[in-house]
Amino acid sequence: MMKMIHSHRASLVTLLAALALAACGQEQSEAPQQGAQQETPPHKVEVVEMARQDIPLDKSYPSLLRSDDEVTLVARVNGFLEERHFEPGQLVEEGDNLYTIEPDLYQATVNQREADLQSARAELSRAQRDAQRFEQLLSQNSVSRQQYDQALADQRVAQASVAQAEAALTSANLDLGYSQVTAPVSGMIGLSQVNVGNLVTSGTELATITPLDPLEVRFQLPQRDAFELRQQLSEGGETSDIRARLSIPGVSGGSDSELEGHLDFLGSRVDSGTSTVQASATFENPDASVLPGQFVRVRIEGLKRFDVLAVPEIAVTQGLMGPQVYVLDEENKAREQTISLGEVAGPWQLIREGIEPGDRVIVGDPAGLEPGMAIDPQPFDGNAGAVVEEAEQEEAQEEQEAAQAMEEGAADSQPAEGEEGAQ
Repeated sequence: MMKMIHSHRASLVTLLAALALAACGQEQSEAPQQGAQQETPPHKVEVVEMARQDIPLDKSYPSLLRSDDEVTLVARVNGFLEERHFEPGQLVEEGDNLYTIEPDLYQATVNQREADLQSARAELSRAQRDAQRFEQLLSQNSVSRQQYDQALADQRVAQASVAQAEAALTSANLDLGYSQVTAPVSGMIGLSQVNVGNLVTSGTELATITPLDPLEVRFQLPQRDAFELRQQLSEGGETSDIRARLSIPGVSGGSDSELEGHLDFLGSRVDSGTSTVQASATFENPDASVLPGQFVRVRIEGLKRFDVLAVPEIAVTQGLMGPQVYVLDEENKAREQTISLGEVAGPWQLIREGIEPGDRVIVGDPAGLEPGMAIDPQPFDGNAGAVVEEAEQEEAQEEQEAAQAMEEGAADSQPAEGEEGAQ
């Protein structure tokens, strides 16, 4: 849009001139003759001597929000669902009790396994005493070697029985713990898939918990952007130092529709199919104002193009040979220079070919400029955004003046009351 401001303004100037001529009639015919006798003063406009610089980019990338820590709760024991301890859509904390699945049944199993363990330990104690007695009797030749070996074998069997009973008790305690389904992560819990009173089996899906803070965003960086970003990181700094902003369509506008985060991953290979590099960023979402599954745009802050030539976008016009800018010659006169365009970086237009460092380029509003026009070069402060904003304001003002002139011209062309009848 900025590239076409000069053409709109040229049309407005032509329209104003035509309306002025129609309104003033023959009185205007003498003014050009008098003006022709006077030399036109040089046109004041901002000029910059081109030099290579690092230009920050203002680019965004489409992405889909996701939550990598999302968990689907699954029953790990069989039984009737006795209680549900949450409301769908509720924010739950890690460790919160969510479901109860027949705990009395599994508590009874635990009690039984504890009794089995006590019995096994008693048998082991008896076998150990027998083995000790047979060892003493064997030293007195009161029992045979075979009887002693049998006592040792009984002791080892009793020890194995104790270990088996301990394992059974551990398993029973695990099942008892699984009868109380707790939240493995913090987040928002969805609808319950099973109603209270239904029979569930191991593997039955119960509900889903979606962590909302933080959120991870995965997106694809064009390979050149990824290369430039890696160059920045190689000069010092960590991936987490690269700030990112998340723009959410559909949320009330302004800065309130953005989240701040940081880059936490930049891929090390280029996808041959898309010529992009995988990246991801993490964003804090404490108020749960954004939900996974939304389509968003991610903007990376601090991304730059290094050692490039650039002019304010307003300075580029469209000529017969393509895009062009106005440059100054040794006599401070404007001449057209065809260029090859690169990327647009905010208010800046990157230039690939056509100008060289040291060239003096007109970067102010090119409206009204013509080849050979004398120029009074004004210093450029480097604020391309201010130049573009000023041009937009001037265009809006000229449009308003043109509209007002058209209204006045239409009013003057209408006959006064009684004139029509008199004619």
